[in-house]
Amino acid sequence: MGNEKVHTISGYHPILKAVADRIVPADAWPSATEVGVLSYIERYVHGNAAIWTEVLEPGLRALQALAFARQGQAFEELSADQQDRLLEELESSDSIRDWPGSAQRFVETVASLAIEGYYGNPEARDSTDNRPWDMLGFRPGTLSNEHSASHEVDLQLTPLNKLKDRYDVIIVGAGAGGSVAAAVLAEAGRSVLVVERGSWLRYAEVGNDHLRNHRLSKYGHNTGPSLAGNPRTIGIDNGEERTTLPYEGDYHNNAMTVGGGTRVYGAQAWRFHADDFRMATRYGIPDGSSLSDWPISFEELEPYYERAEWEVGVSGDSEAHPSYGRRERAYPMPALSRTREAELLARGAAKLGWEVGPVPLLINSIERDGRQACGRCGQCVGFACPTNSKNGGHNTMLVRALATGHCDLICDTIAERIVTENGKHAAGVSLAQEVTGNIVRKQVRAGHVVVAAGAIESARLLLNSSSDAEPDGIGNRNGLVGRNLQGHVYSGAFGLYDEPFQDGLGPGVSIATLRFAHGNGGGIIGGGLLANEFTRLPLIHYYRALAPNAPRWGIAGKDAMRTSYLRTSQLMGPIQEIPNPEARVRLSKTVKDRFGIPVAMLSGSVHPETIRASRMLADKAEEWQWASGARQVWRANPGTGLSGGQHQSGTLRMGEDPASSVTDPSGRVHGYDNLWVCDGSVHVTNGGVNPVLTIMALAFRTADNLVKQP
Repeated sequence: MGNEKVHTISGYHPILKAVADRIVPADAWPSATEVGVLSYIERYVHGNAAIWTEVLEPGLRALQALAFARQGQAFEELSADQQDRLLEELESSDSIRDWPGSAQRFVETVASLAIEGYYGNPEARDSTDNRPWDMLGFRPGTLSNEHSASHEVDLQLTPLNKLKDRYDVIIVGAGAGGSVAAAVLAEAGRSVLVVERGSWLRYAEVGNDHLRNHRLSKYGHNTGPSLAGNPRTIGIDNGEERTTLPYEGDYHNNAMTVGGGTRVYGAQAWRFHADDFRMATRYGIPDGSSLSDWPISFEELEPYYERAEWEVGVSGDSEAHPSYGRRERAYPMPALSRTREAELLARGAAKLGWEVGPVPLLINSIERDGRQACGRCGQCVGFACPTNSKNGGHNTMLVRALATGHCDLICDTIAERIVTENGKHAAGVSLAQEVTGNIVRKQVRAGHVVVAAGAIESARLLLNSSSDAEPDGIGNRNGLVGRNLQGHVYSGAFGLYDEPFQDGLGPGVSIATLRFAHGNGGGIIGGGLLANEFTRLPLIHYYRALAPNAPRWGIAGKDAMRTSYLRTSQLMGPIQEIPNPEARVRLSKTVKDRFGIPVAMLSGSVHPETIRASRMLADKAEEWQWASGARQVWRANPGTGLSGGQHQSGTLRMGEDPASSVTDPSGRVHGYDNLWVCDGSVHVTNGGVNPVLTIMALAFRTADNLVKQP
């Protein structure tokens, strides 16, 4: 948008200011435009010209005409009550005579922009005016001094032209699984190359934008991949495809950067339940599902769970949740202290007779490995850690791998395909990198290849690596690669209380019950975790946590935000998902990425049994909120669309039989002697808890198996 359009916007400043200040009016706290919302809207319009020309400009013009027709005055000259009545009329009207377009859409758009500019990050405004956050009681930083992450390690990267011609092992992906495998293999003396399609982002490069992060990605996100040149598509019932971008929900974006999702995750470090490994045996196989037992048991994986807890670093209470499973060794760090919300919920659970305890976290509760304890900041999940206290692949296992001198790390580089021989042996990996607008390619040979790019991208890589021996892609002779995509369906309940209790101590999640993991009766298959939610950004509170009957704008809307922010509890949980073979990843037939590679096409939905179990969990969350003293409770109901998200799994499931699985029980692709998978792709089921600790445990196990190979 050029200077002409800027001039056009400025001509509407009086009415735009008046509208914004009715969305968030002044009272004891400032109005919208008093904290720079007008400048925020101008900046937004600069990058979204169509919103101005199609919605805002014609809407403001029509609103002005309506004000003159009804009151004989300009909108900005009307009383506050008159202005509110006009906006309320537009908001509730399907159509108004002579109104250009949708009146509702105009109000919705201008209200959203005013709210974003008011409650969003001050970095998006002209000033660092924190009064809207102060009004709510939101504290973004640590409760002591603000820390920068200047102490974070600066990983040594290897450029494309400096790579060796051959490595003992090439690992595709530098997330939870890939980083663990890199450390185990490099410390065993193997020469290792880790290939990451994303960038190595310093703390400041991840940023603190409240509208562009992995909890609220309304206009973008704060890791990778870049928004341009990296689409995916959604398969539609008529056989066509719809393009989706990395920040949109149905993209199912797991952060693509060094560390992967561990860079910005909430870091819940649960083990799977023993029965999660034998779901088909315990419950039977529902119609239309591909539910199956794992080829390994909890007992086989338990030593590797312990290893992940100690080597990556978990804080928790070893005596908590005793009915969930035995533990041979305590956690290496004590649990973080309970929040005030957890204390409130604990009293409610006691009334119900429910067993509860703290949440184990891959976060330092004490200083460890030269990195300090958690600073308890208010914007944890979705962002990089300002104190470098979250234990992820980037600051634990990759650091160990690179310290050996046996590991090279290359970023901003995609693995186009795995080069194979006769459908039995992986000979190397073909890499591509964009350099000053040009695509540069290099093929690197390998003794072994480990795929750890996440369940969607790992399946895509195998499908794109077709050959004469495997024309449909690696490991896909039985058409199983990419099937059984699952993540977690979430449900729960909100509770509004009379007194404030939110203390802003991050990460926020502090109390959980596992009593609904299994044995829920009523034909429910499996179950899930219930825990209080992470600390909420003000905008997330506005979009997701306001009561359904709460006003969204005006003095009443502002008061609803102010009075509910510290008084609202959210109990949420993932449910044990029932695998569905029609939930899948395929290669797009019509869309390619910036390297010319067919993008992932996603299709399918969750199984009806998953939704039934999820509704049961929401019932229990409601019960917990009422028992804890809430005066109003409302549900967060599960969605029915395709699940994947940051807990994506299942597309390269492990098993004994190649007719029903892609990898063997050790994580090696059936029929290959040297091709392995080290991410959630191999999960047969995904547990009723967060899966990252299981990904790490399996990576330790698979890497140990690989080390034993010639």
